[in-house]
Amino acid sequence: MISRAALYVGGLLGPFGAGVVSSMLPELSETFGVSQSAAASSLTAYLLPFALVMLVSGTLGERWGLARTIRFAYAGYVVVALLAVVAPWFWLFQASRGLQGVCNAFTTPLLMTKLAAITPKERLGRALGTYGAMQAIGQTSAPLVGGLAAEGSWRWAFAGIAAVAAVLTASPLPADEPLEARPRLRDAWRPTVLWSGAMVFLAWAALAGLPFLVAFRLDDLFGLSPGMRGLALTAYGAAGFATARLSGGVADRFGPRIAIGAGLAAGAVAIAAIGVFGSLPVVVAAWAVAGICGQLILVGVNALALADGSGGAISVVTSLRFLGMSLSPAVFTGLYRHDAMLGFVVPAMVLVLAAPLAAVRSKNLP
Repeated sequence: MISRAALYVGGLLGPFGAGVVSSMLPELSETFGVSQSAAASSLTAYLLPFALVMLVSGTLGERWGLARTIRFAYAGYVVVALLAVVAPWFWLFQASRGLQGVCNAFTTPLLMTKLAAITPKERLGRALGTYGAMQAIGQTSAPLVGGLAAEGSWRWAFAGIAAVAAVLTASPLPADEPLEARPRLRDAWRPTVLWSGAMVFLAWAALAGLPFLVAFRLDDLFGLSPGMRGLALTAYGAAGFATARLSGGVADRFGPRIAIGAGLAAGAVAIAAIGVFGSLPVVVAAWAVAGICGQLILVGVNALALADGSGGAISVVTSLRFLGMSLSPAVFTGLYRHDAMLGFVVPAMVLVLAAPLAAVRSKNLP
């Protein structure tokens, strides 16, 4: 029971590490003397290596032993998070962000693989919902902690990350099951995996990857302080946390594909509303609805990828998920600066166009 809880708790580290900079971008810009666009690239600096390494981390982790790999990755996270605390130059801060992403690439997919191995298939959606709830806590607390830390010094946020990683390093994990065959990298590249990866790539580029853009919107429209920006951004994770088990139940009862399609369609409406309406309550409420939609998509996609228990499959899907998220700042920041409304309407259109793909069926797809 304790080891299962450790799997769930480990799920918060990835979203926390990725999103902690979302509400402190103006402060990073000022500290290092770079533009806000450059500061926003600290999201990409984390997420791009994270996504690319995950193309192989699931299979490599199975070869090396899941528990051993996860523990070494946590220990490495402690070291590189502390590097961000002391970094005097932006390039070194960016390097530390990239190394954090590499370490996290050897935790997130491997934790889900272990969870799938100890969960009956008929309850996998609910288990992934609980795991998603812990990820939502990480996503919720990241902008809040980052914003509150930025009121004094944003560096304290990374000291907190190092402390969390240190606790996880010492946490118990379920024992590894013996492998029936040596995993191969190409085994993960199946049609089902690629279809799931395409869905979550689009969703994370145009939905879950937009907290930085929402932070800009909150700053530009309402002039909120870093702490208040962080508090507003927690709406996404809080709503996702509250509905995570429900999202898992939807995937178990109606099927993962229904959950994915519903999340994409409703998420498009929520994201468009943030760009169209200039009311703080509406923006926060729409961001909360986006969090619910993100959970529906995530649980559905993960359930499909984990159907065969392959660490390589979930690793590839998670890679594409965060690859989409890593591209979001580069794609949408300039568009937002040109026209704030278009900065949100365009990603909403991406979600609208992706939603019908959830209904595509073939003999190679679930």
